[in-house]
Amino acid sequence: MTINDALTGAALGLDIVDCRDGLARSRQDWVAVETPVALVYNGLSHVVMMASPRELEDFALGFSLAEGIIAHPGEIYGIDIIPGERGVEARIDLASARFMALKERRRQLAGRTGCGLCGVEQLAEIHRPLPLLPRTQSFSLDALARALPALQQAQSLSQATACAHAAAWVGQDGALLHVSEDVGRHVALDKLIGARARQGWRDGAAIVTSRASYEMAQKAAAAGIEILIALSAPTSLAVEMAARYGLTLIGFAGHGRANLYSCPERLRM
Repeated sequence: MTINDALTGAALGLDIVDCRDGLARSRQDWVAVETPVALVYNGLSHVVMMASPRELEDFALGFSLAEGIIAHPGEIYGIDIIPGERGVEARIDLASARFMALKERRRQLAGRTGCGLCGVEQLAEIHRPLPLLPRTQSFSLDALARALPALQQAQSLSQATACAHAAAWVGQDGALLHVSEDVGRHVALDKLIGARARQGWRDGAAIVTSRASYEMAQKAAAAGIEILIALSAPTSLAVEMAARYGLTLIGFAGHGRANLYSCPERLRM
């Protein structure tokens, strides 16, 4: 696969002037594509997110699971991706009961942004009541060490543009099963959640190349992910929510090292 094939739709090749060391040179540069993506449920536009325009079926499914719009993938009957001049629509055919619940929820919320919740009326939504995660698996530092080089090489969009986050699913043996990239770290995780649900993967861990915010810990817990590993730092609210949900949260992950912030019993040394 060529770089052009790997980046189709997600990056643009632009002719630029590269200025360094007192010299100006013409060369091509890859720029990540960022486009509005509207998630439309049964004809009702629910939210518009800025995203990389690929893996949008996974994004729609993962967002629906992570936000509690559906409880399992079978409650979505179909997803159609419709490109337009101003962005992309993901048209989602949602089960009637779930659509009624979504409309009721929309009446209670004032609005939301891609990086969290806004508005006084939404403060209760920050602490979503989720069931405590089971403790059915573990993950070793050796497996993490095996996964990291493969993860770095698999980030074609990030390597070309230096403008993308990644979320990956790693098996207990350290095998890299899937990598999702996006200009938005939340969207990358949503895409991974969708891919994981579609494939039916259970054992393993999610790795994100960004920091771990409260919303990412909450999305992971809502999707039934027991172990979330961040290459950067967590926030205090992410640590608090991880402990509340029974999520194993690991930060500053690297070769042979990791900081454990909650539920350390799932990590094998």
